[in-house]
Amino acid sequence: MASSPCAPHIVLFPFMSKGHTIPILHLARLLLHRNATVTIFTTPANHPFISASLANTNASIIDLPFPENIDELPTGVESTDKLPSMSLFVPFANATKHIQPDLEKALEALSNVTCLISDGFLSWTLESATKFGIPRLASYGWSYYSMCVCREVGVNRLLSGPESDDEILTVPSFPWIKLRRNDFDEPFNVREPKGPHIDFVMEQSIATAKSYGIIMNSFEELESKFIDYWNNKCEPKAWTVGPLCLAEQPSNKLQPYQNPKWMHWLDKKLAQGSPVLYVAFGSQAEISPKQLREIAIGLEESKVSFLWVVRKSGSELADGFEERVKERGIVVREWVDQRAILGHECVKGFLSHCGWNSVMESICAKVPILAWPMMAEQHLNARMVVEEIKVGLRVETSNGSVRGFVKWQGLKKMVRELMEGEMGKGVRKKVGEFGEAARKAMEEGGSSWHTLNQLIDELQALRGESLKLWS
Repeated sequence: MASSPCAPHIVLFPFMSKGHTIPILHLARLLLHRNATVTIFTTPANHPFISASLANTNASIIDLPFPENIDELPTGVESTDKLPSMSLFVPFANATKHIQPDLEKALEALSNVTCLISDGFLSWTLESATKFGIPRLASYGWSYYSMCVCREVGVNRLLSGPESDDEILTVPSFPWIKLRRNDFDEPFNVREPKGPHIDFVMEQSIATAKSYGIIMNSFEELESKFIDYWNNKCEPKAWTVGPLCLAEQPSNKLQPYQNPKWMHWLDKKLAQGSPVLYVAFGSQAEISPKQLREIAIGLEESKVSFLWVVRKSGSELADGFEERVKERGIVVREWVDQRAILGHECVKGFLSHCGWNSVMESICAKVPILAWPMMAEQHLNARMVVEEIKVGLRVETSNGSVRGFVKWQGLKKMVRELMEGEMGKGVRKKVGEFGEAARKAMEEGGSSWHTLNQLIDELQALRGESLKLWS
């Protein structure tokens, strides 16, 4: 008698950064709901966060030791969130290569692995997966828009020509998209890039092209033309399975140890009928004290209620700022549950750095964005948010450059426009439409629901063929 097919065994390996790890943990829940066996690789210092996030599930977590005594890296740092500066990102990412022998020992000890889904930054995992005949998929935490635009820019060498960093560039396959060199970070904004950073990028690109596929945290209804472009012109195939943040509902019951004074404050603002602007720039943005003070003045002068998550000491804010705004503004210097904030009924706007996770969470919460990109691909995300899908507005810089200094007057103007103006009403309507489409994409029968099922079925069939060859 033929035996029933085994449940898929999917191994996940997120990059050591909360922004990269959280979507993978949401994916883990989706896979567990489909009765897959899930094993997650991490390092000892990152284990508690992953374990807490997947509490009450049967996911297995395997620790792989993080390398010690790496030049340039502080002792004991196992996450980019703990790096003293993002200038150490490439040394940190390269240090993960020393994990490879332990990964291969762990893979060898596992049975019936269907596939390995690892972060795109962990390009070296392709070699390990291939050694054991395991298909590898690369997980990327950015949009198809950014991925396709970067490919077009690279293939057509668009950044090798312009003299000015703000000269307008047209993307050949998407002629309505107008870019500038300033929309790109190093090493991409250098005419002839060289050095460790571009080497790291090239390793990623080559490994991704040789992988079985790409996992993308987006949804068909948001970027269909860019999904079609990628899957018709590029390799490997990309699987659209998001928004992954909808894998579970935001927690309405926060634990006492989290001391959510900000939630009590939001409840108070709701009772007062006062709409709130949420302000957060991610855990890795490096904002100068001068710019922080300008933000404080702009928020104060806007007369809008706000919740501002600050990563640095309050001495860098304007003198007496917190006391003056205490009736309508709160500054938070602790961890916050961003989804719970965005999902609160009184939050009506998000001043954001446009990290892709934040964009997805804002869309799902139907909260429009005031875009202020800081680093990495955030400038491209901001263009997508403002110009392509039109779910947000953009801050005004003092010199018109996308990387210019933002004065308080310009910030005040755009905060008020988002929260109270006609343009704000337009983007609020649009983000509501996309938020509803996101929900439907993840529901049973939705586009992302179907795509994940198709991926699992395809990988199961592939494993079945491999077992026949070896039997």
